[in-house]
Amino acid sequence: MIDTHSVTSTEQTRALSISTLAFTVCFAVWTIFAIIGVKIKADLGLNDTQFGILVATPVLTGSLSRLFLGIWADQYGGRIIYTLQMLATAVAVFLLTYVSTYPMFIVAALGLGLAGGSFAVGITYVSKWYPKERQGTALGIFGMGNVGAAVTNFGAPFLLIYMGGEWQAVAEVYAVVLLITAILFYLFSQNDPALEQRKREGIAHESFADQLKPLRHLQVWRFSLYYFFVFGAFVALALWLPRYYVGAYGLELTTAGMLAAAYALPGAVFRALGGWLSDVFGARAVMYWTFIATFIVCFILSYPATDYVVAGIEGPIEFNITIPLELFVFLTVVLGFFMSLGKAAVYKHIPVYYPDHVGSVGGIVGLIGGLGGFFLPVAFGFMNDTIGVWTACFMLLTILIGIALAWMHLAIRRLEREKNPALAQPGFLPELEEIQRAEAN
Repeated sequence: MIDTHSVTSTEQTRALSISTLAFTVCFAVWTIFAIIGVKIKADLGLNDTQFGILVATPVLTGSLSRLFLGIWADQYGGRIIYTLQMLATAVAVFLLTYVSTYPMFIVAALGLGLAGGSFAVGITYVSKWYPKERQGTALGIFGMGNVGAAVTNFGAPFLLIYMGGEWQAVAEVYAVVLLITAILFYLFSQNDPALEQRKREGIAHESFADQLKPLRHLQVWRFSLYYFFVFGAFVALALWLPRYYVGAYGLELTTAGMLAAAYALPGAVFRALGGWLSDVFGARAVMYWTFIATFIVCFILSYPATDYVVAGIEGPIEFNITIPLELFVFLTVVLGFFMSLGKAAVYKHIPVYYPDHVGSVGGIVGLIGGLGGFFLPVAFGFMNDTIGVWTACFMLLTILIGIALAWMHLAIRRLEREKNPALAQPGFLPELEEIQRAEAN
């Protein structure tokens, strides 16, 4: 058990603040292809499937790296692992500027994707500084680093214009900013209490294999499915929406980026609220709110634009039914808000159920969630090329939410029956039995 009683509030605030700043920068770097990818698509003449693969490739590396980065953070401490991860990513982003062919862009994107692994390191590091009754709020605040996606969607288009349309210059700026962030993080952070406690007591860290033992629990994989949607779909839409606005509504890239930022911003800043609500009302309740609300929103957004022809007095009348841009933007903001609550609620579970394996469990949950951010943009692009319906992406998300909601509800009911066996027995509810006895007398 980690002793957090000797940790001062100043130390907690410093660890949380510098970690959140680093995660914000990493997340901004991780989603850079949402903007420069549109420019690269035009330069190389890519179709939507190729574009989807390009913007999703960094998400693949970021997802796969979360497992071992999280475990290493448990073993060696988040301070050194976080710093090394950012330095390696900064080098990969800078090397991106020397790429000119599509296959090499894919290879470079794999290296850039290490930025996404920062999440597993950060939640492992931050959770070590707080007692479990405050971890939901702390991890929710840390998760606000997702605002990096909004920073990129909003700022990168203007930076691209300022740099004369040279996406390579944008990548160079991002690489320098990440390098500076890595240096600042190392200078202003300190080893977490768990690592210092192990050093004092002479306790060796668990082996890599021992860290993987909790992954045998089905519960871990259920949490992973939740995160596949609340985080994976969040990343996928943050990457896809600029392209969606340009293609479906014919907007300029700068306008599309700003509207996509309107979605990504609440998807990040309200994560702290989600953590606080999870501490107060319970993570389970917040997950119900999230899945029910997002199911309704995605179902509405799934309605495709349709051309109708009806008979009129002076001949046939043609009209089109589609979601107005203003309503579409509003619904995406609502979607981002509830996704933000859900992301915090999922990670509220982990340090409570697996306090000694936050790195491995948080890593696998983040890995599966991140894979959603990889596969979903590819699926969106493929459906665009084959079906030709822009709203197909929301159709897919509606199905995904329905599966997650059903599994969660069935699992919770099963747990309730195990804790209260009487619920599984046939018979009347007590209130109904009392009514029947009163009628009989």
